[in-house]
Amino acid sequence: MATAPNVQLSGIVNFLVQSDLLSESDAKIHDQEAKRNKVSPLSYLVAHKLVDSKVVAEKIAIQFGLPFFDLDAIDCRSLPPPIKSADIPAVKGSEKLIISEKLIRQHNTLPLLVRGKSLFIALSDPSNSQAIDDIKFHSLLNPKVVLVEENKLAKAIELAIETGDALIDMVDEDFDNIVTASEEGPTVDINADIDEAPIVRFVNKVLLDSIKKGVSDIHFEPYEKTFRIRFRTDGMLHTIVSPPPGIANRIVSRIKVMSKMDIAERRIPQDGRIKLILSKNRAIDFRVNTCPTLFGEKVVMRILDPTNAQLGVEKLGFEPIQQELFLEAINRPYGLVLVTGPTGSGKTVTLYTGLNILNTTDVNISTAEDPVEITVEGINQVNMNPKAGLTFATALRAFLRQDPDIIMVGEIRDLETAEIAVKAAQTGHMVLSTLHTNDAPQTLNRLLQMGIPAFNVVSSVNLIMAQRLGRRLCVHCKKEVHFPPKLLMEAGFKEEELSELHIFSPVGCDLCTNGYKGRVGIYQVMKMTEKLRELILNGANAMEIADCSLAEGFNDLRRSGLNKVRMGMTSLEEIDRITKE
Repeated sequence: MATAPNVQLSGIVNFLVQSDLLSESDAKIHDQEAKRNKVSPLSYLVAHKLVDSKVVAEKIAIQFGLPFFDLDAIDCRSLPPPIKSADIPAVKGSEKLIISEKLIRQHNTLPLLVRGKSLFIALSDPSNSQAIDDIKFHSLLNPKVVLVEENKLAKAIELAIETGDALIDMVDEDFDNIVTASEEGPTVDINADIDEAPIVRFVNKVLLDSIKKGVSDIHFEPYEKTFRIRFRTDGMLHTIVSPPPGIANRIVSRIKVMSKMDIAERRIPQDGRIKLILSKNRAIDFRVNTCPTLFGEKVVMRILDPTNAQLGVEKLGFEPIQQELFLEAINRPYGLVLVTGPTGSGKTVTLYTGLNILNTTDVNISTAEDPVEITVEGINQVNMNPKAGLTFATALRAFLRQDPDIIMVGEIRDLETAEIAVKAAQTGHMVLSTLHTNDAPQTLNRLLQMGIPAFNVVSSVNLIMAQRLGRRLCVHCKKEVHFPPKLLMEAGFKEEELSELHIFSPVGCDLCTNGYKGRVGIYQVMKMTEKLRELILNGANAMEIADCSLAEGFNDLRRSGLNKVRMGMTSLEEIDRITKE
Protein backbone atom coordinates (compact mmCIF):
# COMPACT_ATOMS: atom_id res chain seq x y z
CA MET A 1 0.00 0.00 0.00
CA ALA A 2 1.35 3.46 -0.96
CA THR A 3 2.58 5.64 1.91
CA ALA A 4 1.48 9.23 1.99
CA PRO A 5 4.41 11.52 1.14
CA ASN A 6 5.40 14.22 3.63
CA VAL A 7 4.03 17.20 1.70
CA GLN A 8 2.15 20.30 2.71
CA LEU A 9 -1.38 20.47 1.24
CA SER A 10 -2.71 23.78 0.08
CA GLY A 11 -5.43 25.30 -2.04
CA ILE A 12 -8.41 23.26 -3.12
CA VAL A 13 -6.98 19.91 -1.97
CA ASN A 14 -6.62 21.19 1.58
CA PHE A 15 -10.23 22.41 1.44
CA LEU A 16 -11.41 18.93 0.38
CA VAL A 17 -9.62 17.40 3.36
CA GLN A 18 -11.06 19.99 5.75
CA SER A 19 -14.55 19.28 4.33
CA ASP A 20 -14.16 15.52 4.94
CA LEU A 21 -14.45 14.79 1.22
CA LEU A 22 -10.97 13.24 1.14
CA SER A 23 -8.62 11.76 3.74
CA GLU A 24 -5.31 13.54 4.30
CA SER A 25 -3.22 10.50 3.35
CA ASP A 26 -5.17 9.95 0.11
CA ALA A 27 -5.01 13.66 -0.65
CA LYS A 28 -1.19 13.68 -0.43
CA ILE A 29 -0.85 10.64 -2.67
CA HIS A 30 -3.25 11.92 -5.34
CA ASP A 31 -1.78 15.42 -5.20
CA GLN A 32 1.60 13.98 -6.15
CA GLU A 33 0.01 11.85 -8.90
CA ALA A 34 -1.69 14.93 -10.35
CA LYS A 35 1.63 16.80 -10.46
CA ARG A 36 3.30 13.81 -12.09
CA ASN A 37 0.58 13.74 -14.78
CA LYS A 38 0.77 17.53 -15.18
CA VAL A 39 -2.93 18.12 -14.46
CA SER A 40 -4.65 20.10 -11.73
CA PRO A 41 -5.40 18.16 -8.51
CA LEU A 42 -9.15 18.73 -8.88
CA SER A 43 -9.14 17.49 -12.49
CA TYR A 44 -7.27 14.37 -11.41
CA LEU A 45 -9.62 13.64 -8.50
CA VAL A 46 -12.79 14.11 -10.59
CA ALA A 47 -11.45 12.16 -13.58
CA HIS A 48 -10.63 9.20 -11.32
CA LYS A 49 -14.01 9.47 -9.55
CA LEU A 50 -12.37 10.02 -6.18
CA VAL A 51 -14.73 12.91 -5.42
CA ASP A 52 -18.16 13.92 -6.75
CA SER A 53 -17.85 16.90 -9.06
CA LYS A 54 -21.22 18.45 -8.17
CA VAL A 55 -20.83 18.00 -4.40
CA VAL A 56 -17.38 19.59 -4.53
CA ALA A 57 -18.61 22.54 -6.61
CA GLU A 58 -21.55 23.25 -4.30
CA LYS A 59 -19.36 23.16 -1.16
CA ILE A 60 -16.71 25.40 -2.77
CA ALA A 61 -19.40 27.89 -3.85
CA ILE A 62 -20.70 28.14 -0.27
CA GLN A 63 -17.19 28.38 1.25
CA PHE A 64 -15.99 31.11 -1.14
CA GLY A 65 -19.35 32.91 -1.38
CA LEU A 66 -19.56 32.48 -5.17
CA PRO A 67 -22.60 31.89 -7.42
CA PHE A 68 -22.96 28.27 -8.59
CA PHE A 69 -23.88 27.76 -12.26
CA ASP A 70 -24.83 24.63 -14.24
CA LEU A 71 -23.05 24.73 -17.64
CA ASP A 72 -25.69 22.39 -19.10
CA ALA A 73 -28.03 25.40 -19.10
CA ILE A 74 -26.20 27.09 -22.01
CA ASP A 75 -24.98 26.11 -25.47
CA CYS A 76 -21.21 26.59 -25.22
CA ARG A 77 -20.97 26.63 -29.03
CA SER A 78 -22.67 30.05 -28.98
CA LEU A 79 -19.95 31.57 -26.78
CA PRO A 80 -17.39 33.82 -28.52
CA PRO A 81 -14.63 31.46 -29.68
CA PRO A 82 -11.17 31.98 -28.15
CA ILE A 83 -8.48 33.68 -30.22
CA LYS A 84 -5.59 31.49 -31.31
CA SER A 85 -2.90 34.13 -30.95
CA ALA A 86 -2.39 37.87 -30.88
CA ASP A 87 -1.80 37.79 -34.65
CA ILE A 88 -5.39 36.76 -35.48
CA PRO A 89 -7.90 39.61 -35.16
CA ALA A 90 -11.35 39.26 -33.71
CA VAL A 91 -14.13 38.48 -36.20
CA LYS A 92 -16.11 41.62 -36.98
CA GLY A 93 -19.62 41.63 -35.61
CA SER A 94 -18.90 39.20 -32.77
CA GLU A 95 -18.32 40.00 -29.12
CA LYS A 96 -14.77 41.02 -28.30
CA LEU A 97 -12.54 37.95 -28.35
CA ILE A 98 -10.18 38.68 -25.47
CA ILE A 99 -8.88 35.42 -24.04
CA SER A 100 -6.58 33.09 -25.94
CA GLU A 101 -6.97 29.33 -26.14
CA LYS A 102 -3.57 28.99 -24.43
CA LEU A 103 -4.80 30.98 -21.41
CA ILE A 104 -8.05 29.00 -21.26
CA ARG A 105 -6.25 25.66 -21.24
CA GLN A 106 -3.52 26.83 -18.86
CA HIS A 107 -5.95 27.94 -16.16
CA ASN A 108 -8.90 25.65 -16.99
CA THR A 109 -11.34 28.54 -17.30
CA LEU A 110 -13.91 29.76 -19.79
CA PRO A 111 -15.21 33.29 -20.49
CA LEU A 112 -19.01 33.41 -20.36
CA LEU A 113 -20.18 37.01 -20.63
CA VAL A 114 -18.88 40.57 -20.88
CA ARG A 115 -21.02 43.15 -19.08
CA GLY A 116 -19.60 46.65 -19.02
CA LYS A 117 -16.05 46.29 -17.70
CA SER A 118 -16.76 42.96 -16.02
CA LEU A 119 -15.86 39.60 -17.51
CA PHE A 120 -17.73 36.63 -16.06
CA ILE A 121 -15.54 33.50 -16.14
CA ALA A 122 -16.35 29.88 -15.29
CA LEU A 123 -13.93 28.31 -12.78
CA SER A 124 -13.95 25.09 -10.80
CA ASP A 125 -11.02 26.09 -8.55
CA PRO A 126 -11.34 29.71 -7.30
CA SER A 127 -8.21 29.29 -5.16
CA ASN A 128 -6.22 29.69 -8.39
CA SER A 129 -5.53 33.39 -7.92
CA GLN A 130 -2.93 33.31 -10.71
CA ALA A 131 -5.68 32.54 -13.22
CA ILE A 132 -7.72 35.55 -12.15
CA ASP A 133 -4.67 37.84 -12.29
CA ASP A 134 -3.62 36.63 -15.76
CA ILE A 135 -7.13 37.03 -17.19
CA LYS A 136 -7.38 40.53 -15.74
CA PHE A 137 -4.05 41.46 -17.29
CA HIS A 138 -4.83 40.09 -20.77
CA SER A 139 -8.47 41.15 -20.99
CA LEU A 140 -8.19 44.58 -19.33
CA LEU A 141 -11.47 43.68 -17.63
CA ASN A 142 -12.48 42.83 -14.08
CA PRO A 143 -12.96 39.02 -13.80
CA LYS A 144 -16.06 37.83 -11.95
CA VAL A 145 -15.84 34.15 -10.96
CA VAL A 146 -18.80 31.79 -11.43
CA LEU A 147 -18.38 28.37 -9.81
CA VAL A 148 -19.02 25.37 -12.10
CA GLU A 149 -18.48 21.60 -11.96
CA GLU A 150 -15.01 20.42 -13.01
CA ASN A 151 -16.16 17.69 -15.40
CA LYS A 152 -18.69 19.94 -17.16
CA LEU A 153 -16.12 22.73 -17.45
CA ALA A 154 -13.68 20.42 -19.25
CA LYS A 155 -16.37 19.45 -21.80
CA ALA A 156 -17.48 23.07 -22.25
CA ILE A 157 -13.93 24.24 -22.92
CA GLU A 158 -13.43 21.61 -25.62
CA LEU A 159 -16.75 22.51 -27.24
CA ALA A 160 -15.98 26.25 -27.24
CA ILE A 161 -12.48 25.68 -28.66
CA GLU A 162 -13.87 23.31 -31.29
CA THR A 163 -16.25 26.07 -32.41
CA GLY A 164 -13.35 28.51 -32.55
CA ASP A 165 -11.31 26.06 -34.58
CA ALA A 166 -14.13 25.73 -37.11
CA LEU A 167 -14.28 29.49 -37.50
CA ILE A 168 -10.67 30.56 -37.37
CA ASP A 169 -7.99 27.91 -37.02
CA MET A 170 -8.28 25.75 -40.12
CA VAL A 171 -4.69 25.71 -41.30
CA ASP A 172 -4.58 21.91 -41.22
CA GLU A 173 -7.03 21.70 -44.13
CA ASP A 174 -5.74 21.89 -47.70
CA PHE A 175 -8.05 24.49 -49.23
CA ASP A 176 -5.58 25.87 -51.74
CA ASN A 177 -6.40 23.40 -54.51
CA ILE A 178 -10.18 23.69 -54.21
CA VAL A 179 -12.13 25.70 -56.76
CA THR A 180 -15.75 26.10 -57.68
CA ALA A 181 -17.21 26.05 -61.15
CA SER A 182 -20.52 27.50 -62.29
CA GLU A 183 -22.68 26.60 -65.26
CA GLU A 184 -23.31 30.29 -65.91
CA GLY A 185 -19.71 31.46 -65.75
CA PRO A 186 -16.01 30.64 -65.52
CA THR A 187 -14.28 28.85 -62.69
CA VAL A 188 -14.18 30.85 -59.45
CA ASP A 189 -11.35 30.79 -56.92
CA ILE A 190 -12.90 29.61 -53.68
CA ASN A 191 -10.22 31.45 -51.69
CA ALA A 192 -10.74 34.84 -53.34
CA ASP A 193 -11.08 38.11 -51.43
CA ILE A 194 -8.22 38.39 -48.94
CA ASP A 195 -10.18 40.78 -46.72
CA GLU A 196 -12.78 38.07 -46.10
CA ALA A 197 -10.24 35.28 -45.47
CA PRO A 198 -11.71 34.04 -42.14
CA ILE A 199 -15.21 33.83 -43.64
CA VAL A 200 -13.94 32.20 -46.84
CA ARG A 201 -12.04 29.57 -44.90
CA PHE A 202 -14.97 28.96 -42.57
CA VAL A 203 -17.39 28.31 -45.46
CA ASN A 204 -14.79 26.03 -47.08
CA LYS A 205 -14.50 24.11 -43.83
CA VAL A 206 -18.27 23.63 -43.55
CA LEU A 207 -18.53 22.36 -47.15
CA LEU A 208 -15.64 19.92 -46.78
CA ASP A 209 -16.89 18.64 -43.43
CA SER A 210 -20.33 18.01 -44.91
CA ILE A 211 -18.82 15.91 -47.69
CA LYS A 212 -16.63 13.91 -45.30
CA LYS A 213 -19.59 13.16 -43.00
CA GLY A 214 -21.93 12.07 -45.80
CA VAL A 215 -24.37 14.91 -45.18
CA SER A 216 -27.37 15.38 -47.51
CA ASP A 217 -28.27 19.00 -46.65
CA ILE A 218 -26.70 22.01 -44.90
CA HIS A 219 -28.89 24.65 -43.19
CA PHE A 220 -27.61 28.16 -42.39
CA GLU A 221 -30.25 29.69 -40.09
CA PRO A 222 -30.20 33.27 -38.72
CA TYR A 223 -32.29 34.19 -35.66
CA GLU A 224 -32.60 37.33 -33.56
CA LYS A 225 -29.77 36.52 -31.14
CA THR A 226 -28.22 33.37 -32.59
CA PHE A 227 -27.00 31.90 -35.85
CA ARG A 228 -26.79 28.16 -36.25
CA ILE A 229 -25.55 25.74 -38.89
CA ARG A 230 -27.13 22.29 -39.08
CA PHE A 231 -26.28 19.15 -41.05
CA ARG A 232 -28.90 16.62 -42.13
CA THR A 233 -27.25 13.26 -41.56
CA ASP A 234 -29.17 10.03 -42.18
CA GLY A 235 -32.35 12.04 -42.51
CA MET A 236 -32.07 13.89 -39.17
CA LEU A 237 -30.88 17.46 -38.52
CA HIS A 238 -28.09 18.13 -36.03
CA THR A 239 -26.59 21.46 -34.94
CA ILE A 240 -22.91 21.52 -35.88
CA VAL A 241 -21.77 25.01 -34.92
CA SER A 242 -23.27 28.33 -33.80
CA PRO A 243 -21.05 31.17 -35.08
CA PRO A 244 -21.54 34.72 -33.76
CA PRO A 245 -24.79 36.13 -35.24
CA GLY A 246 -22.95 39.27 -36.36
CA ILE A 247 -21.19 37.38 -39.15
CA ALA A 248 -24.33 35.68 -40.55
CA ASN A 249 -24.73 38.15 -43.43
CA ARG A 250 -21.10 37.75 -44.43
CA ILE A 251 -21.37 33.96 -44.51
CA VAL A 252 -24.54 34.15 -46.60
CA SER A 253 -22.95 36.68 -48.98
CA ARG A 254 -19.97 34.37 -49.48
CA ILE A 255 -22.25 31.47 -50.37
CA LYS A 256 -24.20 33.68 -52.79
CA VAL A 257 -21.00 34.75 -54.52
CA MET A 258 -19.93 31.12 -54.91
CA SER A 259 -23.32 30.11 -56.35
CA LYS A 260 -23.57 33.11 -58.75
CA MET A 261 -26.52 34.81 -57.04
CA ASP A 262 -27.25 38.51 -56.72
CA ILE A 263 -25.73 39.45 -53.36
CA ALA A 264 -27.57 42.80 -53.34
CA GLU A 265 -31.01 41.12 -53.58
CA ARG A 266 -32.24 39.99 -50.17
CA ARG A 267 -36.00 40.41 -50.55
CA ILE A 268 -36.83 37.35 -52.67
CA PRO A 269 -35.71 33.69 -52.75
CA GLN A 270 -32.88 32.81 -55.11
CA ASP A 271 -31.58 29.55 -56.57
CA GLY A 272 -28.00 28.74 -57.44
CA ARG A 273 -25.53 25.95 -57.86
CA ILE A 274 -21.93 25.32 -56.79
CA LYS A 275 -19.59 22.73 -58.24
CA LEU A 276 -16.82 22.00 -55.76
CA ILE A 277 -13.85 20.54 -57.62
CA LEU A 278 -11.94 18.44 -55.10
CA SER A 279 -9.55 16.79 -57.54
CA LYS A 280 -9.21 15.86 -61.21
CA ASN A 281 -11.45 12.86 -60.66
CA ARG A 282 -13.99 14.14 -58.16
CA ALA A 283 -16.40 17.06 -58.07
CA ILE A 284 -19.39 17.60 -55.79
CA ASP A 285 -22.42 19.71 -56.74
CA PHE A 286 -24.33 21.82 -54.22
CA ARG A 287 -27.86 23.00 -55.06
CA VAL A 288 -28.32 26.27 -53.17
CA ASN A 289 -31.51 28.11 -52.21
CA THR A 290 -31.89 31.30 -50.20
CA CYS A 291 -35.09 32.45 -48.51
CA PRO A 292 -35.62 35.78 -46.70
CA THR A 293 -36.69 35.26 -43.07
CA LEU A 294 -37.47 37.65 -40.24
CA PHE A 295 -33.83 38.01 -39.15
CA GLY A 296 -31.94 37.47 -42.39
CA GLU A 297 -31.61 35.06 -45.29
CA LYS A 298 -31.76 31.35 -44.57
CA VAL A 299 -29.63 29.22 -46.91
CA VAL A 300 -30.16 25.52 -47.57
CA MET A 301 -27.63 23.57 -49.62
CA ARG A 302 -28.46 20.13 -51.04
CA ILE A 303 -25.32 18.04 -51.62
CA LEU A 304 -25.45 16.15 -54.89
CA ASP A 305 -22.72 13.51 -54.91
CA PRO A 306 -22.65 11.51 -58.19
CA THR A 307 -21.09 8.56 -56.37
CA ASN A 308 -24.41 8.03 -54.57
CA ALA A 309 -25.95 6.85 -57.84
CA GLN A 310 -23.13 4.39 -58.50
CA LEU A 311 -23.65 2.19 -55.46
CA GLY A 312 -24.95 -0.78 -57.45
CA VAL A 313 -28.42 -2.26 -57.18
CA GLU A 314 -27.31 -4.72 -54.50
CA LYS A 315 -26.48 -1.81 -52.14
CA LEU A 316 -29.96 -0.24 -52.26
CA GLY A 317 -31.45 -2.59 -49.68
CA PHE A 318 -33.83 -4.63 -51.84
CA GLU A 319 -34.96 -8.03 -50.66
CA PRO A 320 -33.91 -10.70 -53.23
CA ILE A 321 -37.37 -11.02 -54.78
CA GLN A 322 -37.77 -7.23 -54.91
CA GLN A 323 -34.42 -6.79 -56.68
CA GLU A 324 -35.40 -9.46 -59.20
CA LEU A 325 -38.72 -7.70 -59.94
CA PHE A 326 -36.99 -4.32 -60.33
CA LEU A 327 -34.32 -5.60 -62.74
CA GLU A 328 -36.91 -7.53 -64.74
CA ALA A 329 -39.09 -4.43 -65.13
CA ILE A 330 -36.35 -1.98 -66.24
CA ASN A 331 -34.91 -4.49 -68.72
CA ARG A 332 -38.20 -4.84 -70.58
CA PRO A 333 -38.22 -3.04 -73.95
CA TYR A 334 -41.19 -0.84 -73.06
CA GLY A 335 -43.56 0.05 -70.25
CA LEU A 336 -43.81 2.41 -67.30
CA VAL A 337 -41.87 1.98 -64.03
CA LEU A 338 -42.97 4.34 -61.24
CA VAL A 339 -41.16 5.12 -57.98
CA THR A 340 -43.12 6.86 -55.24
CA GLY A 341 -42.37 8.26 -51.81
CA PRO A 342 -41.91 11.55 -49.95
CA THR A 343 -39.13 14.05 -50.60
CA GLY A 344 -35.79 12.69 -49.41
CA SER A 345 -36.77 9.03 -49.62
CA GLY A 346 -34.11 8.17 -52.22
CA LYS A 347 -36.27 8.02 -55.36
CA THR A 348 -33.68 9.79 -57.54
CA VAL A 349 -30.87 7.46 -56.43
CA THR A 350 -33.05 4.42 -57.19
CA LEU A 351 -33.90 5.70 -60.67
CA TYR A 352 -30.30 6.57 -61.49
CA THR A 353 -29.14 3.18 -60.26
CA GLY A 354 -31.48 1.70 -62.85
CA LEU A 355 -30.32 4.15 -65.54
CA ASN A 356 -26.67 3.28 -64.88
CA ILE A 357 -27.51 -0.38 -65.49
CA LEU A 358 -29.23 0.52 -68.77
CA ASN A 359 -26.62 3.10 -69.85
CA THR A 360 -24.83 1.35 -72.73
CA THR A 361 -23.65 2.61 -76.11
CA ASP A 362 -26.48 0.91 -78.00
CA VAL A 363 -29.37 2.81 -76.35
CA ASN A 364 -30.49 6.46 -76.33
CA ILE A 365 -31.40 7.70 -72.83
CA SER A 366 -32.96 11.12 -72.15
CA THR A 367 -34.06 12.60 -68.83
CA ALA A 368 -36.21 15.62 -67.90
CA GLU A 369 -35.58 16.82 -64.35
CA ASP A 370 -36.30 19.80 -62.12
CA PRO A 371 -33.45 20.25 -61.45
CA VAL A 372 -30.84 17.77 -62.68
CA GLU A 373 -29.32 16.47 -59.46
CA ILE A 374 -26.83 13.88 -60.69
CA THR A 375 -24.91 14.24 -63.94
CA VAL A 376 -24.04 11.01 -65.78
CA GLU A 377 -21.87 10.61 -68.86
CA GLY A 378 -23.81 9.08 -71.77
CA ILE A 379 -27.26 10.27 -70.64
CA ASN A 380 -28.93 13.31 -72.26
CA GLN A 381 -30.16 15.35 -69.30
CA VAL A 382 -32.48 18.34 -69.59
CA ASN A 383 -33.06 20.89 -66.83
CA MET A 384 -36.62 22.19 -66.62
CA ASN A 385 -37.13 25.94 -67.10
CA PRO A 386 -40.86 26.78 -66.77
CA LYS A 387 -40.22 30.53 -67.21
CA ALA A 388 -38.81 29.83 -70.66
CA GLY A 389 -41.62 27.38 -71.45
CA LEU A 390 -39.53 24.24 -70.93
CA THR A 391 -41.80 21.96 -68.88
CA PHE A 392 -41.91 18.20 -68.41
CA ALA A 393 -44.57 17.89 -71.09
CA THR A 394 -42.58 20.03 -73.57
CA ALA A 395 -39.40 18.04 -72.92
CA LEU A 396 -41.24 14.72 -73.31
CA ARG A 397 -42.64 15.76 -76.69
CA ALA A 398 -39.14 16.73 -77.81
CA PHE A 399 -37.70 13.43 -76.59
CA LEU A 400 -40.21 11.44 -78.66
CA ARG A 401 -38.89 13.16 -81.80
CA GLN A 402 -35.28 12.27 -80.92
CA ASP A 403 -35.41 8.50 -81.39
CA PRO A 404 -35.37 7.54 -77.67
CA ASP A 405 -35.12 4.08 -76.15
CA ILE A 406 -35.36 5.04 -72.48
CA ILE A 407 -36.94 8.17 -70.98
CA MET A 408 -36.81 9.34 -67.38
CA VAL A 409 -39.25 11.99 -66.19
CA GLY A 410 -38.32 13.63 -62.89
CA GLU A 411 -41.92 13.78 -61.68
CA ILE A 412 -45.42 13.30 -63.10
CA ARG A 413 -47.24 16.36 -61.77
CA ASP A 414 -50.15 16.90 -64.14
CA LEU A 415 -52.45 15.18 -66.63
CA GLU A 416 -50.55 16.38 -69.71
CA THR A 417 -47.25 14.88 -68.52
CA ALA A 418 -49.00 11.69 -67.41
CA GLU A 419 -50.72 11.25 -70.80
CA ILE A 420 -47.48 11.67 -72.77
CA ALA A 421 -45.60 9.29 -70.42
CA VAL A 422 -48.32 6.63 -70.77
CA LYS A 423 -48.40 6.97 -74.57
CA ALA A 424 -44.62 6.73 -74.74
CA ALA A 425 -44.70 3.55 -72.64
CA GLN A 426 -47.36 2.09 -74.95
CA THR A 427 -45.42 2.87 -78.13
CA GLY A 428 -42.22 0.96 -77.43
CA HIS A 429 -40.31 3.11 -74.96
CA MET A 430 -39.13 2.34 -71.43
CA VAL A 431 -40.30 5.21 -69.21
CA LEU A 432 -39.20 5.75 -65.60
CA SER A 433 -40.73 8.42 -63.38
CA THR A 434 -41.80 9.39 -59.85
CA LEU A 435 -44.98 10.45 -58.10
CA HIS A 436 -45.63 11.74 -54.60
CA THR A 437 -47.92 9.17 -53.01
CA ASN A 438 -47.70 7.16 -49.78
CA ASP A 439 -47.58 3.65 -51.25
CA ALA A 440 -47.80 1.67 -54.47
CA PRO A 441 -51.60 1.02 -54.51
CA GLN A 442 -52.33 4.74 -54.05
CA THR A 443 -50.15 5.49 -57.09
CA LEU A 444 -52.56 3.64 -59.35
CA ASN A 445 -55.48 5.59 -57.90
CA ARG A 446 -53.57 8.86 -58.39
CA LEU A 447 -53.15 8.16 -62.12
CA LEU A 448 -56.86 7.39 -62.39
CA GLN A 449 -57.75 10.58 -60.48
CA MET A 450 -55.54 12.61 -62.82
CA GLY A 451 -57.72 11.46 -65.67
CA ILE A 452 -55.78 8.56 -67.21
CA PRO A 453 -58.32 5.90 -68.33
CA ALA A 454 -58.08 2.59 -66.48
CA PHE A 455 -57.39 0.64 -69.70
CA ASN A 456 -54.37 2.87 -70.41
CA VAL A 457 -53.04 2.40 -66.85
CA VAL A 458 -53.18 -1.41 -66.99
CA SER A 459 -51.63 -1.55 -70.46
CA SER A 460 -48.68 0.75 -69.68
CA VAL A 461 -47.61 0.26 -66.04
CA ASN A 462 -45.13 -2.59 -65.46
CA LEU A 463 -44.02 -1.95 -61.90
CA ILE A 464 -44.63 0.44 -59.00
CA MET A 465 -42.23 0.89 -56.10
CA ALA A 466 -42.89 2.81 -52.89
CA GLN A 467 -39.85 3.50 -50.75
CA ARG A 468 -38.56 5.06 -47.55
CA LEU A 469 -35.09 5.47 -46.09
CA GLY A 470 -34.55 4.19 -42.57
CA ARG A 471 -31.52 4.82 -40.40
CA ARG A 472 -29.19 1.85 -40.20
CA LEU A 473 -28.10 0.68 -36.73
CA CYS A 474 -24.43 1.14 -35.90
CA VAL A 475 -22.77 -2.27 -36.01
CA HIS A 476 -20.31 -1.24 -33.29
CA CYS A 477 -22.72 -0.35 -30.49
CA LYS A 478 -26.19 -1.76 -31.19
CA LYS A 479 -27.56 -3.95 -28.40
CA GLU A 480 -30.18 -6.67 -28.33
CA VAL A 481 -33.41 -5.83 -26.53
CA HIS A 482 -36.39 -7.94 -25.51
CA PHE A 483 -39.99 -6.86 -26.00
CA PRO A 484 -43.12 -8.59 -24.68
CA PRO A 485 -44.59 -11.01 -27.25
CA LYS A 486 -47.89 -9.10 -27.26
CA LEU A 487 -46.16 -5.86 -28.23
CA LEU A 488 -44.23 -7.58 -31.04
CA MET A 489 -47.40 -9.11 -32.45
CA GLU A 490 -49.12 -5.71 -32.30
CA ALA A 491 -46.13 -4.30 -34.23
CA GLY A 492 -46.81 -6.75 -37.05
CA PHE A 493 -44.71 -9.85 -36.34
CA LYS A 494 -46.35 -13.25 -36.58
CA GLU A 495 -46.53 -15.51 -33.53
CA GLU A 496 -44.44 -18.24 -35.18
CA GLU A 497 -41.65 -15.73 -35.82
CA LEU A 498 -41.15 -14.73 -32.18
CA SER A 499 -39.06 -17.71 -31.04
CA GLU A 500 -36.19 -16.91 -33.40
CA LEU A 501 -36.56 -13.13 -33.35
CA HIS A 502 -33.57 -10.98 -32.32
CA ILE A 503 -34.29 -7.25 -32.13
CA PHE A 504 -31.65 -4.57 -31.65
CA SER A 505 -31.86 -0.97 -30.46
CA PRO A 506 -29.49 2.02 -30.84
CA VAL A 507 -26.95 2.92 -28.14
CA GLY A 508 -24.56 5.54 -29.50
CA CYS A 509 -20.76 5.66 -29.74
CA ASP A 510 -17.95 7.75 -31.24
CA LEU A 511 -18.40 6.06 -34.63
CA CYS A 512 -22.09 6.90 -35.14
CA THR A 513 -24.83 9.45 -34.55
CA ASN A 514 -27.18 8.49 -31.70
CA GLY A 515 -26.72 4.81 -32.46
CA TYR A 516 -27.23 5.01 -36.23
CA LYS A 517 -24.81 5.20 -39.14
CA GLY A 518 -25.98 5.26 -42.76
CA ARG A 519 -29.39 4.43 -44.14
CA VAL A 520 -31.12 1.46 -45.69
CA GLY A 521 -33.97 1.40 -48.20
CA ILE A 522 -37.41 0.05 -47.24
CA TYR A 523 -39.37 -0.95 -50.35
CA GLN A 524 -42.79 -2.01 -51.51
CA VAL A 525 -42.30 -3.48 -55.00
CA MET A 526 -45.59 -4.24 -56.76
CA LYS A 527 -45.61 -5.88 -60.16
CA MET A 528 -48.69 -5.42 -62.32
CA THR A 529 -50.37 -8.86 -62.36
CA GLU A 530 -53.49 -10.07 -64.12
CA LYS A 531 -55.52 -9.95 -60.88
CA LEU A 532 -54.44 -6.35 -60.23
CA ARG A 533 -55.30 -5.36 -63.81
CA GLU A 534 -58.74 -6.89 -63.40
CA LEU A 535 -59.33 -4.98 -60.15
CA ILE A 536 -58.32 -1.66 -61.71
CA LEU A 537 -60.56 -2.17 -64.72
CA ASN A 538 -63.43 -2.92 -62.32
CA GLY A 539 -62.85 0.38 -60.44
CA ALA A 540 -61.31 -0.99 -57.22
CA ASN A 541 -60.12 1.48 -54.58
CA ALA A 542 -56.64 1.67 -53.02
CA MET A 543 -57.58 -0.57 -50.08
CA GLU A 544 -58.78 -3.36 -52.35
CA ILE A 545 -55.66 -3.04 -54.52
CA ALA A 546 -53.47 -3.19 -51.39
CA ASP A 547 -55.19 -6.36 -50.16
CA CYS A 548 -54.76 -7.99 -53.57
CA SER A 549 -51.10 -6.95 -53.66
CA LEU A 550 -50.45 -8.68 -50.32
CA ALA A 551 -52.32 -11.77 -51.52
CA GLU A 552 -50.08 -11.82 -54.62
CA GLY A 553 -47.02 -11.97 -52.33
CA PHE A 554 -45.83 -8.34 -52.51
CA ASN A 555 -44.84 -7.05 -49.06
CA ASP A 556 -46.10 -3.61 -48.06
CA LEU A 557 -43.74 -1.02 -46.55
CA ARG A 558 -44.48 -2.10 -42.99
CA ARG A 559 -43.73 -5.76 -43.66
CA SER A 560 -40.54 -4.88 -45.55
CA GLY A 561 -39.49 -2.70 -42.62
CA LEU A 562 -40.09 -5.50 -40.12
CA ASN A 563 -37.90 -7.76 -42.27
CA LYS A 564 -35.08 -5.21 -41.87
CA VAL A 565 -35.67 -5.26 -38.08
CA ARG A 566 -35.49 -9.06 -38.09
CA MET A 567 -32.17 -8.88 -39.98
CA GLY A 568 -30.73 -6.51 -37.36
CA MET A 569 -30.31 -3.65 -39.85
CA THR A 570 -32.54 -1.14 -38.09
CA SER A 571 -34.66 -0.73 -34.97
CA LEU A 572 -38.36 -1.17 -34.36
CA GLU A 573 -38.55 2.50 -33.28
CA GLU A 574 -37.13 3.61 -36.63
CA ILE A 575 -39.61 1.51 -38.62
CA ASP A 576 -42.45 2.94 -36.53
CA ARG A 577 -41.18 6.44 -37.36
CA ILE A 578 -40.99 6.02 -41.14
CA THR A 579 -44.00 3.76 -41.78
CA LYS A 580 -46.60 5.23 -39.47
CA GLU A 581 -49.73 6.41 -41.24
